[in-house]
Amino acid sequence: MTTIETPRTLLRLATHDDVPAIVRYFRENREFLARWEPRRPERFFTDEFWAEQVRRNTEEAESDRSLRLFVFPRDEPGRVIGTVNFTEFVRGVFQACYLGYGLSQAHEGRGYMREALSAGIAHAFGELRMHRIMANYLPHNRRSGNLLKSLGFQVEGYARDYLQIDGRWEDHVLTSLTNPDWRAADPM
Repeated sequence: MTTIETPRTLLRLATHDDVPAIVRYFRENREFLARWEPRRPERFFTDEFWAEQVRRNTEEAESDRSLRLFVFPRDEPGRVIGTVNFTEFVRGVFQACYLGYGLSQAHEGRGYMREALSAGIAHAFGELRMHRIMANYLPHNRRSGNLLKSLGFQVEGYARDYLQIDGRWEDHVLTSLTNPDWRAADPM
């Protein structure tokens, strides 16, 4: 199982034992995260939903389709404080994925997400051998835009009515980061 360590966090795939902590994270941050995410059905906030989702996340990681990680503080490894998701893997001549992330309101503004994303991106470029990571943000989410810029993401465009966020079609700023040290996997 993939575990990425930083000085203050652990990023890893969730296990069935993590389901209560995941549900707690999403319930506690429901209103805070709503303005940045798709509208969630009530089922999303249940143990049953997350038990199935954890199984799917593991299956997608094993089949090289995504890597959906939860962020745990090292000093409280049973508590979820965020997510770092690398999704929609495209291999072949593209070698790319999308990055999505979220953090609890209580941990915002303390550098946790920058720390977690730096380590996650290094893993995606190294172990996963991605060449390109794409991340998009709402134009009014300056905190997210500044974070991506600080990590080296470059603005590539602006998409009108790109994603449905909290029940409304929202414009997004499109960014990407490419791996200058990318190399193909060794031939067998």
